[in-house]
Amino acid sequence: MRANDERSSEFLRHGAYLCLGLSPGGRPTGAAAPVPALAERLGLRNEFEPGEGPPGDAIAFLRRIEATAGDLTDEGLERADAVVHVASASSDVVTKFCAEAERVLAPAGGVRVLRGGVRPMVYTGNAMHNFAYAHRVLPQAGAAMPNAFLLPMSKTAAWWAKDWMERHTYFLPRYDDDGKMVNEGHALASAAGIACLMRRTYKHDREPAPAGSYDFVTYFECADADVPVFHEVCAALRDVSRNPEWKFVREGPTWRGRRVATWHELFT
Repeated sequence: MRANDERSSEFLRHGAYLCLGLSPGGRPTGAAAPVPALAERLGLRNEFEPGEGPPGDAIAFLRRIEATAGDLTDEGLERADAVVHVASASSDVVTKFCAEAERVLAPAGGVRVLRGGVRPMVYTGNAMHNFAYAHRVLPQAGAAMPNAFLLPMSKTAAWWAKDWMERHTYFLPRYDDDGKMVNEGHALASAAGIACLMRRTYKHDREPAPAGSYDFVTYFECADADVPVFHEVCAALRDVSRNPEWKFVREGPTWRGRRVATWHELFT
């Protein structure tokens, strides 16, 4: 007799970032009403004021500050004037929002959709959960944590050729035969952000993701005082002497925005 008790890897939550690139003179004044109305019809709660805990079905509005090119060219994200985030436990809600929003917004400019979902944690036992997640920052009001960073990435074919046990080792520190730490690994290299960065990762439903898509779409929020910490964490993760995992990472653009309370504020 066997337990036959494998844990599911199905998405627990679905989400999408709609990256809006406006053509000259293409501010979607005519489309301003349908988007808020669509959000209301689908029961999406505004993340700018999250209330007690994160909203179940959510929407958020991000206004561009700047963008920095990455290893992977993605003009749709890099040139986006605004980003709209939508999330739900139901894939149908996200699909309906994306389809209708793309239809309404297409005449004003390009729409690049980055979509994925949240899976159960793969490499996280009790000890790692207590280190990395037990005291993590939960969603805060937009006034408290106004800065938003969107950073998609993919792993190389060499990464996906490794079995899951070998991939697991890159997230932990490595030590030599005398017990001296050789490098920090992902967990320690990013530790400075645990206390101040709200982080969210959407994964593609295929591993690896198909061409033109990302394996991971990562997102961060923070207070003004903690923007340097975001850059510190990124620098530490990118340093392959500290974090060898990044030899296998190819980043898209890093897009930085400001969280705003309403759709209308994106274009004023």
